[in-house]
Order: sequence, then C-alpha cells, then structure tokens
Amino acid sequence: MDVLLIHIINSLLYASVLFLIAGGLSLIYGVMRIVNMAHGNLYAFGAYVTAWAVGTMAAGAPVPVLLMLLPVGALAAAILGAILEPTLLRPFYRRAEEYQLLVTFGLLMILEDLMRFIWGPYPLSASEIFENFGSLTIGDVIYPTYNLLVIGVGAAAASFLWAFIYRTRFGVVLRATSQNMRMAAALGVNVNRVYVQAFTLGCFMAGLGGAIIVPSQSAVLGMGIDAVVLAFIVVVIGGLGSLEGALVGAVIVGFVREAGIAWFPEIELAVLYLAAATVLLARPAGLFGRP
Repeated sequence: MDVLLIHIINSLLYASVLFLIAGGLSLIYGVMRIVNMAHGNLYAFGAYVTAWAVGTMAAGAPVPVLLMLLPVGALAAAILGAILEPTLLRPFYRRAEEYQLLVTFGLLMILEDLMRFIWGPYPLSASEIFENFGSLTIGDVIYPTYNLLVIGVGAAAASFLWAFIYRTRFGVVLRATSQNMRMAAALGVNVNRVYVQAFTLGCFMAGLGGAIIVPSQSAVLGMGIDAVVLAFIVVVIGGLGSLEGALVGAVIVGFVREAGIAWFPEIELAVLYLAAATVLLARPAGLFGRP
C-alpha cells in the first residue's frame, strides 16, 4: 500500500509539471492558433534562470529567501515571451501554418544555443532548496517533502488559471478573441495586446514548470526538447487549445508514465505514444478538443 501511494504521488508530480508546460502550449494555441515548437525551451530557460539565481544567492541565504527566487525563472520566460511575440511571431500570423512551425522550430534552436552561450554546456543545479526541505516518512518509505510542494504549485496554478480565464473580464476578452478574432476587433478589442498577453502568460506557465522542477533535477541542455515532446502527447490526448484537456491529459500521461517507469521501463515512451495514438483513433480532436 505504501509503495502504491508513492506511485500515485509521483504520478501527480509528473502531472503538475506537465500541466504547466502543456497548459501554456494549449493557451497559446487556443488564442493565437500557433503551435509553438519553442515552448519546451521556454521551460528550459525558466529552469536555467532559477538555477542560476539560486546558485548565486545560495551561500548563507535562508530557505524562505531561496523559495522567493523560484518565480524568477517564470518571470524571465514571461519577459522573453513578451519580447518575442511582437517582434518575431506577429508577422507570421497571416501566413500558412508551415511558416509558423518553421519559425518556432528555428526559435527552439536559437534558444538552445543561447542557453549554451550564457551558462555553458554543464548542468546547473538549485539542489539547496530540495535538500533544505528534507523528507517525510510514508509507511516504510522516505519521500522528499519538496515534491509535495511541486504538486501544490501545480494544483494552485490550475485553479488560478481556471478562475482567471472563466471568472475575470480579461478572461472574457481572451475567450472572445480566441473564438472570433475579427468580431472581437470590430467590437473594440485590442487584439494585438490580447495576443501578447496570452503569449506572455503561456510562457510564464512554461517557465514556472522549469523553475519548480530544477531544485529536484538539474537544468541541462536538451531538457526543453524532451519536455515539449511530452507536452505534445498531453495536448494530443486532451485536445489542443483546451485547458481542461491539458489538465486531464497531464494526469493521464503522469499515471501512464509512472506505471511505465515502474513496470515497463524499456517501453516507457512507447506506452505514451500508444496512449496518444489510441485517443487519436477514437477521437481525433482529443478528449476535450473541438474539430
């Protein structure tokens, strides 16, 4: 029973981080109809900035101060997104989707080299936070306390995002723009401003995912590509453009991935791709997506 509980907690841990990445990806697509291939490296950028900030302040700093540095990576990713959307992506909105895919894939490569240039090829760690949180005992198993904080952040982010989009005036404007951009513009909505705000929020979510995971695993080159692959599996299952789908898809992928690691480690990714293929065959738009 104790081992089963640990597997469930690990599944929720994966799901929390995946929701932050996939939720941002779905939000950007739902509003702007852009499949952002560079989204995974915004996650990696948030991880690198947080690891650098914590590493710089780690000597003698108390744990509350180090915790306050966690959102730094998310804010850095949001600022980067606010710069990239009007300067690089906006000229491609009216072009065919293949142009958008090419430019965001090129951005993925540029961000990868930028992180290599700034921080070098070696991993960066923020393990001081993870170590200072200690561990707790679940039955006969010792489990890191910090992982529970990550699950809490994921749950809080999901609740905040739902309330922000469905219970605020800005959320109404955001949904109106996503459903009919021309009509929203005719009614006086500044569509360009909504786009940059939506893209910035999506980048913030990706950066937050990197920021909260880096204390338990180092920031390394290539982590963004691995993350975006899993994020696309999540949105394929849940439905691209649906936040509810991103949440449900993240939970499904989290549990399937944990089961694969525990019992079928050799075919862990194959099981995830099989789950995505099964959903595509039964419901091509995803569980919550619209054709």
